[in-house]
Amino acid sequence: MVTVMIVSIKDSVKLFGISIMACCAVFVCNMFLNYYLDLTAAADLINDFRAQSLYDAQLMTSKVVCSVSGGCLAITTIAMLFFYIKHYIDSHSKEIGILKALGYSDLKIAKGFSVFGLSVFTGCLAGYLMSFLIMPAFYEKQNDKGYLPDIPVNFNFILFVLLVILPSILFALIAVGYSVRKLNQPCVNLLKGLAKVKGKNRSGKDKKDFVAEMRSSVLRSRKTLVFFIIFSSFCFSAMVQMSASMKDLSSEMMGIMTFVIGVVLAFTTLYISTTTVIRSNQKNIAMMRVYGYSSAECKRSVLDGYRPAAYIGFVIGSVYQYALLKIAVDVVFAGVKGVPEYNFDFPVCFITLAVFIVVYEGIMFAYGKSMKRIPLKQIMSE
Repeated sequence: MVTVMIVSIKDSVKLFGISIMACCAVFVCNMFLNYYLDLTAAADLINDFRAQSLYDAQLMTSKVVCSVSGGCLAITTIAMLFFYIKHYIDSHSKEIGILKALGYSDLKIAKGFSVFGLSVFTGCLAGYLMSFLIMPAFYEKQNDKGYLPDIPVNFNFILFVLLVILPSILFALIAVGYSVRKLNQPCVNLLKGLAKVKGKNRSGKDKKDFVAEMRSSVLRSRKTLVFFIIFSSFCFSAMVQMSASMKDLSSEMMGIMTFVIGVVLAFTTLYISTTTVIRSNQKNIAMMRVYGYSSAECKRSVLDGYRPAAYIGFVIGSVYQYALLKIAVDVVFAGVKGVPEYNFDFPVCFITLAVFIVVYEGIMFAYGKSMKRIPLKQIMSE
């Protein structure tokens, strides 16, 4: 069958980035939504003013967290799915072009991409199960002052359907629909493959111009990766700074959870975007090395163009976490006593920025050095 010839289950396993995104989204959403349902089931037991204020605040928090974090991660997962499909079609354009030339329709070929829904199912199921491991401690922390009645952790089957089954089906359908759109082109274009960027042996000013031109070309050809770079630094900035405030505003457990999720998302998206940039430009890098360009010049032409996007993402993340926590403290928990005032923490921001600079620039430096290990003979013989 064409589904086996084009996209296999093994190919779906490679989409670990989508699995991690889905895992984090479902982990957070299931924990708060399950608490929301269990808390509303005990609404008749609320008969105290302080308990009612905390009850309303907890319900609002669950809604805000699920809509903001879940929505953001869902959009990013869809963007990553589109990116994977486009990248897969580009890298297998000749095989797909041959199938179209043999008479296979776009829809029949695109059906094979439905297996990408397995990566979503794997991530959703993992996040769903992991959330139940944390839920007992989470429920206890949500009521650490004892204002609310003791609420047991219940299994709500509707959440399993909404957070595991439906997303898997939906993403499989999205993958097929987007694949049909990307495959709607003449098979001749697919058979030609990707256009190559050729380099020339230049020196002096021309050589510098070529590096700048190459950097601009890489950015134009991989616009989606700019979004992932921004999202990576956004997650690191927002989650690390937010985790530092959770100790006073919520609990150490929430701080650790926020930190771990932020770091995992940041490094996952950064790894995917950076390795994709290098792999898609292997031939260009090989040509530059043949013509005498150093590893530093190759790095500047391929990776340095993304640096402004990384620092823009950091700024956005700083503003986002401040606005979110400020709204939570001044609006959601306005009627709850004992909630401390929240102001922007400049020392934490500067420390996070310093760590970000060291980590990001260190990773880019390491990737630049790795360009020396690209096998010239194998690349040039393809």
